[in-house]
Amino acid sequence: MLIRLDPASAEPLFAQLAGAVRGAIARGELAAGERLPSARLLAESLGLNVHTVLHGYQQLRDEGLVELRRGRGAVVTEAGATGLARLREAVAGVVAEAHRLGLSADELTALIRREYS
Repeated sequence: MLIRLDPASAEPLFAQLAGAVRGAIARGELAAGERLPSARLLAESLGLNVHTVLHGYQQLRDEGLVELRRGRGAVVTEAGATGLARLREAVAGVVAEAHRLGLSADELTALIRREYS
């Protein structure tokens, strides 16, 4: 898992970190039961304060994507791994239905943006 952060971004570093891990789970790069790097190790490798990493991990915990275990660190949950897989399946179904109805990718994207707002 490669984590890239942009210190110049308006998005806080902890949120960028959480987004990178969330994306890795969604892409299947991290599976249920897989351990994330320790907060201390990740902080050192990214040049961050350990509390920034912990804040990102806590956000993922609050979303149900990881479980924080004392002594074991952060572990990807089954719900986190399968929840995003279910979403990918749902999106595939929506795309198939859009094709059946003759919607273009731009029309489908606009529809999703309206619903998401």
